Amino acid sequence: MTNFLAPLVNSWKTPVLKRKILITALIFLVFRLFAHIPVPGIDREKLAALFSANQFLGLLDIFSGGTLVNFAVTALGLNPYINASIILQLLTIVFPKLEELQKEGDYGRERINQYTRMLTVPLAALQSVGMLALLRNQGIVQTVSPLTLLSMIVTMTAGTIFVMWLGELITEYGIGNGISLLIFAGIVGRLPVAFSQSFTAVTAESATSYLLFAGLAVAVVAATVLVNEAVRKVPVQYARRVRGNKVYGGATSYLPLRINQAGVIPIIFAVSLVLLPSLLGGFLQQVQSAPVSSFGRTLSGLFNPSSATYNLIYFFLVIGFTYFYTAITFNPQKIAGEIQKYGGFIPGIRPGTPTAQYLNYILTRITLAGALFLGLIAVLPSLARGATGVTTLLVGGTGVLIVVSVVLETVKTLEAQLVMRNYEGFLKE
Repeated sequence: MTNFLAPLVNSWKTPVLKRKILITALIFLVFRLFAHIPVPGIDREKLAALFSANQFLGLLDIFSGGTLVNFAVTALGLNPYINASIILQLLTIVFPKLEELQKEGDYGRERINQYTRMLTVPLAALQSVGMLALLRNQGIVQTVSPLTLLSMIVTMTAGTIFVMWLGELITEYGIGNGISLLIFAGIVGRLPVAFSQSFTAVTAESATSYLLFAGLAVAVVAATVLVNEAVRKVPVQYARRVRGNKVYGGATSYLPLRINQAGVIPIIFAVSLVLLPSLLGGFLQQVQSAPVSSFGRTLSGLFNPSSATYNLIYFFLVIGFTYFYTAITFNPQKIAGEIQKYGGFIPGIRPGTPTAQYLNYILTRITLAGALFLGLIAVLPSLARGATGVTTLLVGGTGVLIVVSVVLETVKTLEAQLVMRNYEGFLKE
């Protein structure tokens, strides 16, 4: 525990990092304040009753940080931005120009980020229309004035853009990945409510089930830390070079390949996609046409968070996104080129293309273990709820995984910043 808190304590003693931590905390505060500013024209009592009776909406509310149950101006959260990111990354496979742009370094990434921001606006507006139509059919939206509805759509869209901007501010001026940290803040912000609901529901008969559920939660946290820290060490030998009377190189190092190379991103992507059909089904159920309404009920039933279809699709989406994101973030050809450039080689493997193929071979197999773990953790809460009967803890393994992963990544970011500043101190001396 002391080693875990050491980077936080040392960062607080460093003026530059202390400023970054304070900026991040301030943005968190602004984010949570806006989560309690409601959109006008909503019957909040009916909305709270609807969310308490609907497991899907309760799960969606947790990932929005409680902004949906309040129907705050940031009710949509980062879902439109995440969906836009998924669409852009999929389009890079279809369109060669986008793929070339992605390979152009910082300039290309900035252009793709700009396209993602532009695509977020229509997606946020579309999701606002769907959400308001659903609530209007439930009698929760108190007004039917077109101008008022338009202002609500614009407000919710602007709220998503505002949250996206806060995330980018954290990334640029704060600590860690801003989008992941805001999702983390939203989940943590709802934990007190989830725990209070659980404790009030505990009875003498259900105490054993809650203890079993708590034990599973501890095991999930421990397994998440273990998998996030696990690496496959690939040995790298550097050739000796003689210059004059001195010998350079000849050292042996290793290349650490993480089992969970993609981190928490596949979970976030998968959640964003797997929740959409249920939301669409709820909207279609209110349509007057009988076939469309029937299709909406079927869709909602199939993608209910407790259904087998939902969990199977969720499981395979996590696996697919794990491989997809790993392929984007880790380039074996580039790594092999860097190793060859500095006179290194993997024992028994020729430099260049054979090295890249070998790294890809290893990465494909260790990623399978990481992907299966992520998929299992994602669906395990549903299985646990079915076995224990505990239904009030909706955060589940996905929320725990996001929280633990973001905390670990943030601590590593602080450690890297501290190491970099220590080296700068040596250079100045």
